[in-house]
Amino acid sequence: MNRRELGEFLRSRRERITPADVGLPAGARRRTPGLRREEAAQLAFISTEYYTRLEQARAPRPSREVLAGLARALRLSDAERDHLHHLAGAPPGPPSGPSREVRQSILDLLHRLPQAAALVMSATYEVIAWNDLAAALMEDFSALSRRDRNLVRRAFLGPHPQDRRLYGLSDSDAFARTAARHLRATAARYPDDPEVAELVQELLSGSREFADLWASHDVCAEPTLCKTLQHPLVGPITVDCDVLDITDRDQRVVIYTAAPGSPAEEALRLLSVIGTQRLDVPG
Repeated sequence: MNRRELGEFLRSRRERITPADVGLPAGARRRTPGLRREEAAQLAFISTEYYTRLEQARAPRPSREVLAGLARALRLSDAERDHLHHLAGAPPGPPSGPSREVRQSILDLLHRLPQAAALVMSATYEVIAWNDLAAALMEDFSALSRRDRNLVRRAFLGPHPQDRRLYGLSDSDAFARTAARHLRATAARYPDDPEVAELVQELLSGSREFADLWASHDVCAEPTLCKTLQHPLVGPITVDCDVLDITDRDQRVVIYTAAPGSPAEEALRLLSVIGTQRLDVPG
């Protein structure tokens, strides 16, 4: 265990996070950048005294549970999480929960597809990256909380504006079945992740449909390669749907494209101009 390096690393990660990043009030007087030690400790579910001793290189070796809490509280990337474990003298094992960090090359790919609507989903169906056309086609994800960007939660629990389930997707029922089966496999891969467990419990409590699907214990489903979305401004748009697996992050890139020369291609071109503005709302 390298106590000095561990303490300096924790401090550097703590100071880069603003209170707003983790849903805490900034307060009127804040003498240090980033989070306070007591705030980091609270988020990691450890005592302020113990966290302070870790930063001051005076604490004994932290347990894996403490390291997991620190990684979650300080919003560490996969590489930073591994580094934390090595500094603590506890080589990292498999990640405790699905990764939400999207590689820069994937982010660049999304924005190099101006004629395709593309997004990245985590293993729990949270939309964690998207391009402008995906926002125009589906929803302005930047205006939503993490909770509301989860597509499996939206499919089963809503909201369903204008009685359109999941953006008026033609196979929304099939999508819901597929999502439930994938989520069961995800829960098996991350049995100790509290967010996965909380999501499953919320769906079981709030949706009889999900509970029935969960009880079937199915874990696979055939993909639907062609989908129609009912857009409130331009009407139905039929697109091809391709899914690319990012196996090292347990993520999926979803790409929606239209056949060349089709009405759907014209609709996507129009949406790329309109963007996320609402033309149906009086100014």
